[in-house]
Amino acid sequence: MAAFLVFAGLVVVAIVAPLLATMDPNAVDIRTRLTPPAWANGGSLQHLLGTDNVGRDIFSRIIYGARVSLFVGISTVLVGGSIGSFLGLVAGYYRGWVETVIMRLVDIQLAFPSILLAVAIMALVGPSMMNVIFVLSLATWAPFCRVARGQTLQVCNQEYILAAEALGLGNKQILLKHVLPNIVNPLIVVASFALATNIINEASLSFLGVGVPAGTPTWGGMLGEGRNYLRIAWWVSTLPGISLMLCVYSVNMFGDWLRDYFDPRLID
Repeated sequence: MAAFLVFAGLVVVAIVAPLLATMDPNAVDIRTRLTPPAWANGGSLQHLLGTDNVGRDIFSRIIYGARVSLFVGISTVLVGGSIGSFLGLVAGYYRGWVETVIMRLVDIQLAFPSILLAVAIMALVGPSMMNVIFVLSLATWAPFCRVARGQTLQVCNQEYILAAEALGLGNKQILLKHVLPNIVNPLIVVASFALATNIINEASLSFLGVGVPAGTPTWGGMLGEGRNYLRIAWWVSTLPGISLMLCVYSVNMFGDWLRDYFDPRLID
């Protein structure tokens, strides 16, 4: 629950970012470049977490960076998870050649390292938030499909599914009202871990300069911009890195709790 509260707090910060940010995250002021955090020697209360190499306020950029990371992470899970769950549901219920085709596509997808595939595609299509969401969704659907298909195969052998078929219910009604509600729990667990993975992947793409455009504050972009100043201005990269770590760690911890909560073998 502590991890969930941390993540929920980050979500709230992302939503009300304009109210919390003390300055324009893209405002450049060369006169204040590489100002230390307020608690360090030479720091200023005007810049609580210091400034970067061109004088932009780190605190404001971290807050707006949370907005980008969470929006991209949640969007990719919703898009990729919906597509993968639907295809897995269809493959597990209809089986036959439909299942064969879908699962071979899953095998092809999983044969490529997701981050390398994302970098290659982004290098072709160019930096854009929508392109990042599209690319990461493309790398996200396959795990959802495998889990949904496996759970559907198990559910379809239950007596209530056989009874529904005997009563003459249509395939659509059986899938939506009897199968889908009984495979949601594992998919929620997969979604929690996929969210953490996609937040890291978005940061990785931005760090490499092929993700969200440079004018948009992102945690990964801030890490990339500050890596050349680690010796003289550690805060430029370290503070966004800590924010990224807390976000991903809280999501992973909450996902681990969800996995235990939904696992009937762990119920006393």
